[in-house]
Amino acid sequence: MKYIIMADGQGTRWHNFGGVPKHLVEINGKTLLANVTSLVRKYDSDAEVIITTHNEKYETEGATLYAPLNNELEIDRFTRELIGDNTCFLYGDTYYSDEAVKQIVEAEVDDLLFFGAKTSIVGIKIHDGDVFRAHFERVRQLYVEGKIKQCIGWQVYLSFMNLPLDEKQIKDKFVLFDDLTQNFNTPEDIEKFTANI
Repeated sequence: MKYIIMADGQGTRWHNFGGVPKHLVEINGKTLLANVTSLVRKYDSDAEVIITTHNEKYETEGATLYAPLNNELEIDRFTRELIGDNTCFLYGDTYYSDEAVKQIVEAEVDDLLFFGAKTSIVGIKIHDGDVFRAHFERVRQLYVEGKIKQCIGWQVYLSFMNLPLDEKQIKDKFVLFDDLTQNFNTPEDIEKFTANI
């Protein structure tokens, strides 16, 4: 299985808080990137781990860096040229607990399987790359044409489930995590999280 840790975002809400990009924030002595990489390797010793970034500082033991060819829209974090069968996209600005990664790695998937909370997707496991690519391209095109307001992982999920693309809903093919992951978008997010561990 190929695990792609997406870390090529602009980080505009982070504002280089603490002098480090959010992907290099340390929780319990490990950067977010090192944490997810080591957990993936713990549960899948044969895993290929790729971090998508243009920042050489993101070099992480157990992973290789890849500079995406295109990163214009938010949906482009799902690096088009890396989409394929037996691939899993994970988020580089998310703290994953041991249990979250264990569930992601061990989950069986027929076509696509999404992981997350009621407000955020934190992983997409892909068995059939053509299925994911079709929904990725559909959502991207609808956004470019101005027919939808957002084009992120939620819209890919909603498209895959044949649901309206403008309202977050959870149906099948979604593993709901309760407090197993934490997303970091702003300095306040990490301050609140670290105050509670």
